[in-house]
Amino acid sequence: MIVDVVIPALNEEASIALVLDDIPRPPVREIVVVDNGSTDRTAEVANSHGARVVREDERGYGAACLRGIASLDDDTDIVVFLDADHSDHAEELTQLIEPIEKGNADMVIGSRTLGERERGALPPHARWGNKLACFLMRLFWGARHTDLGPFRAVSRTALEGLEMTDRGFGWTVEMQIKACLRGLRVEESPVRYRRRVGKSKISGTISGTVKAGGKILYTVLRWRFFAPRR
Repeated sequence: MIVDVVIPALNEEASIALVLDDIPRPPVREIVVVDNGSTDRTAEVANSHGARVVREDERGYGAACLRGIASLDDDTDIVVFLDADHSDHAEELTQLIEPIEKGNADMVIGSRTLGERERGALPPHARWGNKLACFLMRLFWGARHTDLGPFRAVSRTALEGLEMTDRGFGWTVEMQIKACLRGLRVEESPVRYRRRVGKSKISGTISGTVKAGGKILYTVLRWRFFAPRR
């Protein structure tokens, strides 16, 4: 199966080369780094380490992911999403895609909760927010998720069927809610998680934490009480 990777990136000059060098090729055919309006050398470094760089000037995690998906070739079978901060162990990609390759799953979420975490890699407020979102998804839809981890793999067919729309921090939770509503086969795979390179733009600041947490909670409640059940 043809596997391509999408990496949203915003000012990750210090880490993007480390991430790209860790990605196993094969099985990965192409890596698309979405430069989400960086003001440093992120795009230049990514290009020099074998990635194809596309630009998305609208700031937002979901916006960058959507731009990356739109840039993929039509023959892509599996799409892997990975952060650019080197907190994930990209070499574990092979274990994420295996259930999809074997036809046992449509989507596999890399669970930092089930895997080993370096001390301080996932701050307390991020852990509690994660737990709350997963609890609400289980309460409302019976989804047995342990994490909203951004390191995930999904079949191209399943991804297109999800009709993703969120352009911000609600991207991961929207994907998991829709996967449950549409009956996708979702598995979790334990993944290791380490302290990121540099300061997080989300969990590393109070404003970033509030914005991300608020958007995730809003997305869950919107899909429970206001969105069409599909």
